[in-house]
Amino acid sequence: MRYVYPGVLKTEEGGGFFVSFPDVPGANTCGDDQTEALEMAEDALAVALAGYVHERWDIPLPSPTASGQIPVVVPPLVAAKLALYSAMREQGVTKTALAMRLGLSESVVRRLLNPDHRSHISQVEKALRAVGRRLAVEDQAA
Repeated sequence: MRYVYPGVLKTEEGGGFFVSFPDVPGANTCGDDQTEALEMAEDALAVALAGYVHERWDIPLPSPTASGQIPVVVPPLVAAKLALYSAMREQGVTKTALAMRLGLSESVVRRLLNPDHRSHISQVEKALRAVGRRLAVEDQAA
């Protein structure tokens, strides 16, 4: 899955810009100008999606970006962790079971799944392979 969510950028009455995400309720932010609002949007999206993991909810699928919306990309490490979390949920793989597959402790797997924890991308890639997934990276023009 591509972790790119459509954002809605609106001008605020008193100045500045507000960004919301139709697919991720509660992921809202603002900035003094468009550039700042869009930078903040990436972080707001990552924080909101981390909340889904902490609450043990399904990660919402991003809808296509419509006219008047802006695509906001989830940071790569967070996207990889969300992919791992989603694959485990789909397959019914527990943290303990994944830990056994990887020869790691459950606490290490907990950190691999935590979007707020800095992990090495290679560890997340290895965990993804253990659940039959792989990570693909794509670059786009800004």
